[in-house]
Amino acid sequence: MTTKDSKTNLVRRTLLKTGVATGAAGMFGGLATQGAWAAGSDKPEKEEVKIGFIPLTDCASVVMASVLGFDKKYGIKITPSKETSWPSVRDKLVNGELDAAHVLYGLIYGVHLGVSGPKKDMAMLMTLNNNGQAITLSKKLADKGAVDGASLAKLMKTDKREYTFAQTFPTGTHAMWLYYWLAAYGIDPMKDAKIITVPPPQMVANMRVGNMDGYCVGEPWGHRAIMDGIGITGVTTQDIWKDHPEKILGTTAEWVKKYPNTARAMTAAVLDAGRWIDASLQNKMKMAETVADKSYVNTSVDAINQRILGRYQNGLGKTWDDPNCMKFYNDGAVNFPYLSDGMWFLTQHKRWGLLKNDVDYLAVAKQINQIDLYKDAAAMAKVNVPKDAMRTSKLIDGVVWDGKDPKAYAASFKIKA
Repeated sequence: MTTKDSKTNLVRRTLLKTGVATGAAGMFGGLATQGAWAAGSDKPEKEEVKIGFIPLTDCASVVMASVLGFDKKYGIKITPSKETSWPSVRDKLVNGELDAAHVLYGLIYGVHLGVSGPKKDMAMLMTLNNNGQAITLSKKLADKGAVDGASLAKLMKTDKREYTFAQTFPTGTHAMWLYYWLAAYGIDPMKDAKIITVPPPQMVANMRVGNMDGYCVGEPWGHRAIMDGIGITGVTTQDIWKDHPEKILGTTAEWVKKYPNTARAMTAAVLDAGRWIDASLQNKMKMAETVADKSYVNTSVDAINQRILGRYQNGLGKTWDDPNCMKFYNDGAVNFPYLSDGMWFLTQHKRWGLLKNDVDYLAVAKQINQIDLYKDAAAMAKVNVPKDAMRTSKLIDGVVWDGKDPKAYAASFKIKA
């Protein structure tokens, strides 16, 4: 047994011993030994699956599915694989080194269309979380009065210089939140700023040495900047778009076609884990303790547990309780692969020139988002499924997105590439 296996088993035993996994163990029942399939017809074709993740709080449902043994319930073994950057995750998915990954929504769409690396047909199995990212501004900017979008725009007009902002992957969620937010305040991210790409765990260190004025990334790296006294929260992403889609469980279309039963089992196991996390404050605390370990996020527990409980501070003395903090389940509303969510990323890729021409937005979303497979997995996990594959949202600038006319929506923005 490897050191990593020993550590995972130790964490699992500890959680079980303290009673935290009672809900998980209770849910297994007889299925833990016989598998969730009927008469062997749905037996997973591949019983061990390697799921890549980046050290971020929102990898939690993948990690906890493994640590708490939800995977066993469905006849598989999930091995979480810690990766260094989103390009690495992309490459390992494309070449088959990973079976699936905790991955940026827009990354999967970018690869499918060949605008973020090698072109390959991709599959989105479920949304892992909503909300829980942030845009951090440097303490130096805050000291000059730039503490939110409006004051940042004012400073950039009066104090002329090159401003540098970081995101984590060109077609990914963080890039889109950053660009949308800047543009909402009249800042053109393509003309008025320099945009760089930095892996999530390296954001804080890069800000500390002055490499950027701001960045958008997932937790705990927003709160960590506040704890270290080098940055402030300019905006949370849930204030840009309440209940926005964030990370997804992604893989290749080829993999889903080859291992459909395994894909369903994996999705169901991660659904169970997301439901467990959101079930209680105690579970969220235990999740924070688990994923803070150096095997996963490698940070202090207090860098994770405050914002996962909705306890926010902006680094300037303001504190608040946010009911729209990171969610992993929310009665299944988080996890459904809404077609409109995928289409939104395509509209922003078109807006910022990543896509040169309009595509058939709905058709592409239907190719990537595995709705039928998700419904099967949700039935296995006894998770509610929304009636409609489209949803309506109002973003920070007051513009409503409903997926009805994506081409017009993509062209409607005053600031665009």
